[in-house]
Amino acid sequence: MKLNLFKLLLIMPLVVFSCKGKKGEVTEGDITKSQDSTTMQTKQIFNPADLPAEPIFDIETNVGTIRIKLYKETPLHRDNFVKLASEGFYDGILFHRVIKGFMIQTGDPLTKDKANEARYGTGGPGYKVSAEILPEFKHKKGAIAAARQGDAANPERASSGSQFYIVEDASTCAQLDGSYSVFGETVEGFDIIDKIAATPTNNRDKPTQDIVIKSIKPVL
Repeated sequence: MKLNLFKLLLIMPLVVFSCKGKKGEVTEGDITKSQDSTTMQTKQIFNPADLPAEPIFDIETNVGTIRIKLYKETPLHRDNFVKLASEGFYDGILFHRVIKGFMIQTGDPLTKDKANEARYGTGGPGYKVSAEILPEFKHKKGAIAAARQGDAANPERASSGSQFYIVEDASTCAQLDGSYSVFGETVEGFDIIDKIAATPTNNRDKPTQDIVIKSIKPVL
């Protein structure tokens, strides 16, 4: 139980690390301002209107592909993910936070530039997504859930505009049920989740060898 509580404390400040790595020192305004010149996307890789209500995507990484399905019951998160993927937003982004026996996290555009390493975990598109926390969607293995700031700074539990995590161990992530928006699940590539989770990391849980998203594309 002590280990589980420690991991919960780690996941709560998902997007509130300061440049020095301390908790609770980056305001939402700081995060928004930092993204204005780095995350604007103009290209469109596919047309979101062509996708079904529960689209399936391949997250292609440099260590393998994870295939996911997004839920129609969480349309705000689904549509936001689809929009970002259609613009190539995630291409080149790292898995910046990996905790074996817990989860793997990605979606921060700051990770495209190593000069931003001290700020990994604070980036996004400059907006939040309203919470869609539904009791039927649990933190099972392979669940896709949105990262967010902790309750003190974010009592409405709104999600990061782009950061998400994938559950590696359902037993340790079960404590997060009812607190984070789960908006999809893995359908193939569970071995790749485990492979990423087993990657050696530094003292900030960043993999010592970069795990990169090469593309996120729909399976049509």
